[in-house]
Amino acid sequence: MPTIPKELIVFFASMLPIGELRAGIPLGLFWGMSKESTFFWAQLGNIVIVMAILKILGPISSWLMKHSKWCEKNFNKLFHHTRTKHQKKIEKMGGFFLILITSIPVIGTGGWTAALIAFLFGLPYWQSVGFILIGNIICGILVILGFGGAMEFIKFFIK
Repeated sequence: MPTIPKELIVFFASMLPIGELRAGIPLGLFWGMSKESTFFWAQLGNIVIVMAILKILGPISSWLMKHSKWCEKNFNKLFHHTRTKHQKKIEKMGGFFLILITSIPVIGTGGWTAALIAFLFGLPYWQSVGFILIGNIICGILVILGFGGAMEFIKFFIK
């Protein structure tokens, strides 16, 4: 029976909501992949899903609003409320907000959340992808440093 390459597992684990890089990178490092390879495959997996999310949210929400009065009413309410209440903050912070929300390696932040925020505020696709990628790079570095440090700490006490 063929085995799945570790790189693909890291790639797909980094696509998952909630875990994202915080799941993919520790898996790769735990399995003995190099930091560089783990970082690359985790980044690739996460940015691929972010790009897909940003591309499909618009058509999906449009289709749902066209075919469901409930969705039309509630989505319009959500978009209007979100944009009128927070638009000035988003304009003031610009892409820094997407970088910040992506780079903090805690549950509830990451590429999925940043993509949803970019969609809700109607931010340009490539601009959003770029800012989310910068945040992902920062997050990936923090996760590698944190997990690598934790592994060294554990090794120190196991010896």
